Amino acid sequence: MTITFKKSEAFNNAKAKLTATLANAEATEQEQTTAFQSFFDALQNEVVDTVRSQVNDEMMDRSILQQRGQNVLTSEETKFFNAVVQDGGFKDDSILPVTTQERVFEDLVSEHPLLEAIGLQDLGAVTRFITSDPTKAYAWGALFGDIKGQVNAAFGEEQITQLKLTAFAAVPSDMVDLGPVWVERYVRTLLVESYSVGLEYGFVNGKGPASNEPVGLMKNVAADGAVTDKTSSGTLTFAPSQNGEVVAGELYGVVKELSTDAKGKSLKVLNKVVMAVNPVDAIGVQARNTIQTANGQWVMALPYNIQVVESEEIPVGKALFFVKGRYLAALAGGYKLKKFDQTLAIEDALLYTIKQFANGKPKDNKAALVYDLNITFTTEAPAV
Repeated sequence: MTITFKKSEAFNNAKAKLTATLANAEATEQEQTTAFQSFFDALQNEVVDTVRSQVNDEMMDRSILQQRGQNVLTSEETKFFNAVVQDGGFKDDSILPVTTQERVFEDLVSEHPLLEAIGLQDLGAVTRFITSDPTKAYAWGALFGDIKGQVNAAFGEEQITQLKLTAFAAVPSDMVDLGPVWVERYVRTLLVESYSVGLEYGFVNGKGPASNEPVGLMKNVAADGAVTDKTSSGTLTFAPSQNGEVVAGELYGVVKELSTDAKGKSLKVLNKVVMAVNPVDAIGVQARNTIQTANGQWVMALPYNIQVVESEEIPVGKALFFVKGRYLAALAGGYKLKKFDQTLAIEDALLYTIKQFANGKPKDNKAALVYDLNITFTTEAPAV
């Protein structure tokens, strides 16, 4: 497991400022750099403080730790991080063990529901893969006829090497002294938190290749490759009504729109639709769609089995709907570490960059739709 830290107000403020800066098209490079630095400083402080408090409570026998589900390293991981401890830091161009990379990916998708819902893939060392259109991957014809042309048309190739995602890991010298288990957990936690911010921003609001970013779900791509913001496809109120007809009708319209691709071809989308909203709006959506059962339990559910996830990248007052499997989101290549060769105001610590390839893009402009939210509540004045 990664380190669970409380995420103080300072950390949340730094994260919110970074998110706002990345989303601001007028933000300067200096403003982005400052926002990144503030976020990583706050993140480092949170994790370091948490590690120091936890290490005193969890110095137990290895077998007991394993039985309790605590962080236990494989032999390869132990060898790698023992070398880190002995060398006083990571060597240039060293690559994290494959099992550690796998745990980073598992933590990313388990702790960040949006990334899981989007369908983030970990391609490992592979940076090129084959895609296929299942509706074209067959062909009727004569028993001994030529079908090569038909099959070739069904397959395509994707590269995940165009963009790279960089995280910064400042490893305090005294952290190394705590041993390989804690160094591994510390680095893995930094990666999960840093990458989750970068990935969610890129997959939701990314401005496309011209900005060296993925194409986000909230963007449209024109025929000439220009990336623009999606316009609203309508307004959702989730207003209360008899038998929930308003909610069912509004969401029917959403699902119907998603049931065809950009060329008008029908798609099977039931049980595959995801609704992403800002945490502020998630409260309103939940309140409007929560009912009390006969046994007194409160249950939140939407028609058509639509999955609701939260993301700070979604603007307040907007709802993003997308279909699982219609957005390419992938990580590729190893987590390669390199010592940062510039001087920063970090005392008694070693600063590293950790790089990996990543990219994302929708299959077409109908892979996702944006709607406005207009959820209102009326309260009755208390009787006098």
